[in-house]
Amino acid sequence: MKVLSVDTGRTVYPIYIDDNYDALIKAFEDAGLTDRSLCIITDTNVAPYYLERVEGILKGHFTKVCSYIFDAGENSKNLETIMDFYKFFIENHLDRKSVLVALGGGVVGDMCGFAAATYMRGISFVQMPTTLLSQVDSSVGGKTGVDFMGNKNMIGAFYQPEFVYINTDTLKTLPYREVAAGIAEAVKYGYIIDKDFLDYFTENREKIKDLDSEAINNVIYLSCKAKADVVGQDEKEQGLRAILNFGHTFGHAIETLSDFTMLHGECVGIGMLSGLYFSAQRGMIDEKEIEKCEDLLKFFELPVRIKDYSVADIHKQMFNDKKTKNGVINIVALEKIGKAYIDKTATETEIENAVKYVIEG
Repeated sequence: MKVLSVDTGRTVYPIYIDDNYDALIKAFEDAGLTDRSLCIITDTNVAPYYLERVEGILKGHFTKVCSYIFDAGENSKNLETIMDFYKFFIENHLDRKSVLVALGGGVVGDMCGFAAATYMRGISFVQMPTTLLSQVDSSVGGKTGVDFMGNKNMIGAFYQPEFVYINTDTLKTLPYREVAAGIAEAVKYGYIIDKDFLDYFTENREKIKDLDSEAINNVIYLSCKAKADVVGQDEKEQGLRAILNFGHTFGHAIETLSDFTMLHGECVGIGMLSGLYFSAQRGMIDEKEIEKCEDLLKFFELPVRIKDYSVADIHKQMFNDKKTKNGVINIVALEKIGKAYIDKTATETEIENAVKYVIEG
């Protein structure tokens, strides 16, 4: 088992990375979370694989264990589903000592965390991510929330979990498309923080694609470490943490326009190409770096172009992104590979050129 910590200055919590659930009860005990009511939040994709197993491990260590299953997918990530959560919590007499468990991918984690942040003004929750994307990114750092009026993650809260427990064995039941989406999110860290990590991806691409245990554990560990370091310096995205959104301002616009038929990681991958093109326009990186990124994304069978949306459509949707300030779209750009910054001076022409680069034809 690998263990690392997230220290926000206000809270400190561990991330456990293993290929089983053998140490799960000890993790709850170490966090002081046993002997209380517990509710597992999961979705219709994950429940058939892992709910019974996790329930079996947890029962006997809590005064009550109940579970709520909702329809899988981004279209459930809304306030109506959160209201259903609240009703279930009340019906099952969850109180301020109760703990929620997010068993699933990014949608499950975001929604469970938001419910925990708001039910009775805040109760404990635990992240148990089952997808690669949630294991390398969304389960760490305390961003929670839901989509609203077609806008991604528009309503939410910064609310840290008590701990994160990653069982890499869950990746074996993922469709490859979901694995690839997670890989795109992990590759991001190489571009914004650690060039050596990007080199590791390039050199070990075959092993990573095959989910070689050592290689994928390294990817998850290094991704979590990179994110934990950034979150520790800027928990609530007042500055540095915004670099974690490399590719996201472009990507969220594409994801929303697709009505979430494209996966988040797929859109982030395309968004990174736009971000690289923007940086190349500024003369900060060589255009060959864009080609290298395309080659890497293609190797992992990720899309690198879109065809159903215009430059104007995407540009307009980008104004709904949370990183837009006073009508100005802030772009996460690269000074060089492995070092990102927030550009607040992007012109419409530069943004439109970066979008145009990823539009097919």
